[in-house]
Amino acid sequence: MRDHTPDFKLHELSADNKSLIRQTVQQLLEKLAGDGKLSCDSLLEFWVEVPGVKRPRGSFRGGFLMPDSFIYITDYFKCDTAEPHLLHPVSNAESGTACLEKVWTDLLDELYYQVEIFTSPLASAKGVTLELWAGNRQRPEGEWLYAVDRKIELG
Repeated sequence: MRDHTPDFKLHELSADNKSLIRQTVQQLLEKLAGDGKLSCDSLLEFWVEVPGVKRPRGSFRGGFLMPDSFIYITDYFKCDTAEPHLLHPVSNAESGTACLEKVWTDLLDELYYQVEIFTSPLASAKGVTLELWAGNRQRPEGEWLYAVDRKIELG
């Protein structure tokens, strides 16, 4: 049996890129929660545009855009009906700020890792564009019912 796993080496994102991604994701999720649109099926999706790499965006049979990847926001933050405009961590094992920071760290570590996989063919992330969406779809691959988005260039 042959191993079809691509041979690649991950290049860790720089501290500046991680900071930019963190700031952008926090803004998107705070906007999503602030608008009262965080629900049990809310997604954080992204598309990574790598310079010089031809990888056309795919689509599902219904013609919907297929993202590079997505993360279920409610794996990290819960929908709180009492305070729907605030982000509340899923885990109550720790309390307050320490728990919230751990949840942000876990979510962002997952996102950083996925972005590093897509940027692995390059020596650096310079020129890579990262598009991020947070919101709700009819299905994971369906049309957006509500979305906030940002496009950032990594350096």
